[in-house]
Amino acid sequence: MRHSVILKKASLVGAFFVSLLCVDLAQAFCPLRADLVQVAVRQVVDGDTVRLADGRSIRLIGINAPELGRKGRSDEPFAVQSKRRLQALVDASDGRVGLLYGEQRKDRYGRTLAHLYDRQGRNLEAQLLGEGLGFMVAVAPNSVLVSCQAQAERQARRQRLGVWRTEQVKTAGQLKSGGFALLSGRVAGVQRNRGGLWIDLDGGRVLRVAPELLGEFDVRALQRLEGQRVEARGWVIDRQSRGGLKSGQARWMLPLTHSAMLEVLP
Repeated sequence: MRHSVILKKASLVGAFFVSLLCVDLAQAFCPLRADLVQVAVRQVVDGDTVRLADGRSIRLIGINAPELGRKGRSDEPFAVQSKRRLQALVDASDGRVGLLYGEQRKDRYGRTLAHLYDRQGRNLEAQLLGEGLGFMVAVAPNSVLVSCQAQAERQARRQRLGVWRTEQVKTAGQLKSGGFALLSGRVAGVQRNRGGLWIDLDGGRVLRVAPELLGEFDVRALQRLEGQRVEARGWVIDRQSRGGLKSGQARWMLPLTHSAMLEVLP
């Protein structure tokens, strides 16, 4: 049984009933918010981004959907399904959604960060996660729904829905590029310095908690992880491609953006 690493703070009829079941389950995960002002959606860009009629781009908080193919790249598995499902959820809400803004309002691309809710007050990210159409992500300080969204993902993972139909976790030998990934490995060592806290994994990978994010973690618990197997998720950086990789340093680094992005395995 998995546990978090100590958070501090084939018919149309059949498909219809499966959809209803998923809606009910997602509703059970995250609290209803029917009090939010509804705004019009002009376009669903992909499984985690919409564009509003007023021109704003909204990046959904708490989910990372598979990437649609761009610049000659192929679509990632379930990228199209994720976009279509989000479109269907928006359409079922008469093209209007409620926004619950993040404590951090904008991302580095200028997009507005918000949770989306339909007319009944149901959280759309939990709906997608519960159907296996994306990965739960948590980026401090926008973590108010991390617990219920993680529950939604765990259900899909247990039932092997969507992206979870195939193994998603990579080991050292399988990691050959940057970008979003789930990594597993055994902790070879933990150290803390001015650059934050560093968790070295076998196979030449390292997890990093930046100094400004240490307050989101139980640091003492992290320092006791040596020898244990963990699973981490986030956006992997190829330090070699950026230059300045020193001898003995791990090439692949995964910054941890919230304690929910790290789990201790049995």
